[in-house]
Amino acid sequence: MLRCDALIVGGGPGGSTAARVLRLAGWDVIVVDRARFPRDKVCAGWLTPDVFPLLDLTPAEYRATGLTLQEITAFRTGVLGRRPVETRYPHVVSYAIRRCEFDTFLLQRAGVRVLEDMFVRTIRRDRGQWIVNEAIEAPVLIGAGGHFCPVARHLRGGSEEATPIVAKEAEFPIGGATAHVPGETPQLFFCEDLQGYAWCVRKGDYLNVGIGRRSNDGFADHVRHFTDFLETHGIVTGVCNARWHGHAYLGSGLGARPVVGDGVLLAGDAAGLAYPESGEGIRPAIESGRLAAETLITANGHAVDDLQPYADALRRRHPPVRSSPAPVRAALAALGRALLGSRAFTRHVVLDRWFLRSA
Repeated sequence: MLRCDALIVGGGPGGSTAARVLRLAGWDVIVVDRARFPRDKVCAGWLTPDVFPLLDLTPAEYRATGLTLQEITAFRTGVLGRRPVETRYPHVVSYAIRRCEFDTFLLQRAGVRVLEDMFVRTIRRDRGQWIVNEAIEAPVLIGAGGHFCPVARHLRGGSEEATPIVAKEAEFPIGGATAHVPGETPQLFFCEDLQGYAWCVRKGDYLNVGIGRRSNDGFADHVRHFTDFLETHGIVTGVCNARWHGHAYLGSGLGARPVVGDGVLLAGDAAGLAYPESGEGIRPAIESGRLAAETLITANGHAVDDLQPYADALRRRHPPVRSSPAPVRAALAALGRALLGSRAFTRHVVLDRWFLRSA
């Protein structure tokens, strides 16, 4: 039986951040993940500047490793098929990374024991200890394994009831396709009903294209419409031949969903923390991973009451988002389509507030 002070399920940004903070505080930490790193993780790879201080890292330090760090200084946004609005900034407002590089870098930097290719099949509590797969024992368990995290499922006592956002993405070398997407200017294409959006994000010599929707209804048709649009307008050619991946996550705030228990905390997508407007999950994962570790370090114990400050802090930062009735959504969509043609609304609300989180 392996033993440690904290066992983290999930080696993504949230799990690796928590692991590093705990390790620097003298904790013995093990991270388990079902993948082998570097892994092929589908993600637009969106990093706002506030992410770097959370990692005790600077963009220059990350770039010095030779890994991809695409600076972003402008955006082209609009409703799919309509004239886009271009917004330019006088400085770098965001970055794009490749998750296969970024996640591996953070996990190695954590400096803890990592067990790859390990599926979590059993979780049980025994005399104040968590026993995973009858092979690892720890008093503290952090679930950071994404939307389908087994720790989150165990804490809830079943499957997730909330409707997830569904997304499909592809990332590929630009050499195999024609892509008229400047590196510093990602393109965002909102669906006609404003219940999702698509994107084209360049990352050095790679391009990431994808689309996310609040519902799975008719999702395949939306994906096909988006790829046809890219091909027809010559924005990206050959995209239909790319290898597409699908995934799901929550973007509805915490609500009544449990995120702590006796000796257990959830972080990132396992807790449903993606921002509802943009779907960004990297910053909430890193932020919650760091906060989870700091809560454990300063807590007087591992009981649910000792860890409740973590849950309270998350709920303040991620309040629940309630769905509007269909007639209200239709009216808001009509208003939104008109506002997306406004440069002022696009910059100060859509970009600064929703995507860059700078307002």
